[in-house]
Amino acid sequence: MPAILLLVAVVLGGAPVRAGDALAEARRLYNQGQYDAAERAARDAVKVPATADGARVVLGRIQLERYRQTAAPSDLADAIEALRAVDARPLDGHERLELAVGMGEALFLDDRFGAAAALFESVLDPSVVLGAGAHERVLDWWATAIDRQALAQPAEDRRPLYDRVAARMTAEIARNAGSASAGYWLPAAVRGGGNLEEAMNQATAAWVRASLAPDRGATLRADLDRLVVQGILPDRAARLPGRDHAQALAGMMGEWEAFKGRWAR
Repeated sequence: MPAILLLVAVVLGGAPVRAGDALAEARRLYNQGQYDAAERAARDAVKVPATADGARVVLGRIQLERYRQTAAPSDLADAIEALRAVDARPLDGHERLELAVGMGEALFLDDRFGAAAALFESVLDPSVVLGAGAHERVLDWWATAIDRQALAQPAEDRRPLYDRVAARMTAEIARNAGSASAGYWLPAAVRGGGNLEEAMNQATAAWVRASLAPDRGATLRADLDRLVVQGILPDRAARLPGRDHAQALAGMMGEWEAFKGRWAR
């Protein structure tokens, strides 16, 4: 699993806040990960008809993040209730996308991976308007949902799912060579489809290309290292006929470490 929200605004103590300001404050605090304060602002905005539905979207996303931290079923139930209560008709385009992403997250966290993947796929292209960071997260949620869906199926039925991920990530890299989500999921999907040699080639290319990512590849390279060391290389060694697999794996690990050393910053 790759290491997979965001501006802070200070709440003026005791000062009255207009409804629109409360909703904007809730979004800023949510993006900063200050979920308790964001929830208070969102609940203020829910009380005003003009901002109620937009605030419910934010409230649902807050409760989803809280569920990811606590794993408490009540937090997931509260998130689903908030999202279900949204009337999408008054929402603008950005809010409708945020609602769809929240619904996809709720399906994923409720272990409905196929449905989550289908919902995320429907907003992959539109999510670009939410900004590069938001698009990267949707891309990662979608690929992770398909991965979970694939792992629940017999090994012989997984390749078409992983091929979909690989095709999408290839296209994403062609548009944005610095995409960390695509940089990870392309070799991961190729490995899932069973082509270990190509998976290693893609992981090696992604390691070099990682310097184009916004954080210069720190997160992506950590994820790639785990994928190679814990997945691709052990799988390759296990497939070698008539060999000491432990010795073969040690040799592969040594080559990988030497390669990383040559491309270290």
